[in-house]
Amino acid sequence: MNREPAEWLLGLPGAQRILDGLEDFRRGRHTIPSCLVRIATPRLVRAGLMPPSIRRDDGAELDLYQMLAAEGTRAHSCYNALLRELISFEHALDHRLSKRPPLSAS
Repeated sequence: MNREPAEWLLGLPGAQRILDGLEDFRRGRHTIPSCLVRIATPRLVRAGLMPPSIRRDDGAELDLYQMLAAEGTRAHSCYNALLRELISFEHALDHRLSKRPPLSAS
């Protein structure tokens, strides 16, 4: 790997949440950030941040909503805000990928 994921994602919207989610996902933790990573799997695979054998989990969005509701937060508002941040992250990542070669998945 030529650069660390933290360096690769530096400055992207929600980068720290995605880095936390990647770590949680690798460790098998069921967290809000890992749900976001599960949703973003296709782009993260394309960027070389996840192995190509990982596929998008269609239940990730429901899991995210249920976790937010269980926390007693305003689940709908938080869910929408997190997805907007994720979409911004994905667009920024796509832009960055168009400018640089992707990482090799470890």
